[in-house]
Amino acid sequence: MEKRKKRIAGGLVLFLGFMWLCTLVSKSIYASRLPIVSTTRIDSKYIEHVVEMEGIVEAGAKLPVVVLGGLRVEELAVHTGDKVEEGDLLFTVDLEDIREKIAQQETDCQKVQLQIDAILQNRELAKAQKALEEARAREDYDALARYQDTLVGRAAEDVAQAEEDLEELYDENREHENGEEPETEDEQEARRQEEERLKQQLQSAAYAEADAKWNRETTMKDAGRKVEDILLEEDVDATLSVYRTEVDSIREQIAEYQAIIDREGKITADMSGMVTDVYVEVGGRVPDTASFLLADDEVACQFSTTLTKEQKSYVNLNDDAKLELDGRKAINVTIDYLAENENAPGTFTALVKLPEETGMPGQSGVLRCAKAGEKHPCCISLLALQGQNDRYFVYVVSEREGILGQEYYVEEINVSVIDKNDNWAAVEGALTEDSRIIISSTGEVTKGDVVRLSEP
Repeated sequence: MEKRKKRIAGGLVLFLGFMWLCTLVSKSIYASRLPIVSTTRIDSKYIEHVVEMEGIVEAGAKLPVVVLGGLRVEELAVHTGDKVEEGDLLFTVDLEDIREKIAQQETDCQKVQLQIDAILQNRELAKAQKALEEARAREDYDALARYQDTLVGRAAEDVAQAEEDLEELYDENREHENGEEPETEDEQEARRQEEERLKQQLQSAAYAEADAKWNRETTMKDAGRKVEDILLEEDVDATLSVYRTEVDSIREQIAEYQAIIDREGKITADMSGMVTDVYVEVGGRVPDTASFLLADDEVACQFSTTLTKEQKSYVNLNDDAKLELDGRKAINVTIDYLAENENAPGTFTALVKLPEETGMPGQSGVLRCAKAGEKHPCCISLLALQGQNDRYFVYVVSEREGILGQEYYVEEINVSVIDKNDNWAAVEGALTEDSRIIISSTGEVTKGDVVRLSEP
């Protein structure tokens, strides 16, 4: 009986051991199939924003090379990026084409000269005509003056005669009044009538003299004005000056063409610098504007880059930055110019003045600007931030009692993103310092999933 109890007790122990082993195995198998997650905690950080912008080195100042326009380019000696010194050959032009231009210019000059000669001849004729008209006008003036003086003289003589006749009548009347024989009434009446007639005659003569003088004054004034009109300067005509200027311009151009022929069609640089822009091509015509642009050696180069609207929010004028040219060591620079592009609204151009003897036009580089921003108490790795339909959330690990004992499961917590960069995000939500935030997993996890924690 005692042996039987021992066998039963031993069997029970074996059974319980077997069950414990099965449970352990089952739990191990179950746990081995769970995703393993890595977690992190919230941290207090400054969200630094680093903006990287690719760009190119440009000349700090460009000087134009202007050549006589219209020439046909025969051969180019330099191209963009070439370094030239004063006197170096830039290109050659077609000499035969220049000779044709000179022939055409000489023909044009002869045509204009004929116009000038015609104007000068017409002026001489007009001058002679004016002299003749002046002489005739003065002759008419003198003759008219003599005639008018005669008319006024005659009117004055009539006045004098009327006065004399009236005075004689007065003398006769005084003699009769002093005479011994009295006058009859008829004789007295006759004398009164004669006196009245002579007075009217004198008055008429005086009026006629005044009219003659007024007529002489008016007539001579008109005649004098005719002479003055003839002596007036003619209207200013700039035609001759324009033609002469045109002739001078043509002759200057011919001289410039001839100077190029004397140089065998070679166009050389009148300054030193790097060729940054070429506006001529073989077989084409030289433009009236610049043919080349040369970088001014005396002005330092500048770095140019373009920013998006988002990048502009982290970059300001006079900000410090780092510039790396062609992978070389970064140098400290400052944003010297920042403005929106008129032709591409929403984009911005930034310029950085380079130290002397730094960079060459055409070099590429990367400009980096870093801005620390504000310090936030709740920051998480960007690996932990999940997003869906403009909603942000994170997965955290929590504990609970499961079928096989204590287990870890995934909870979903909504957050609001305050700021972020390429590595960190400042958030607000139901996160605490104890929250274990999932940043990676060996498999896909969702809300409610049971997971295993990675070993620390």
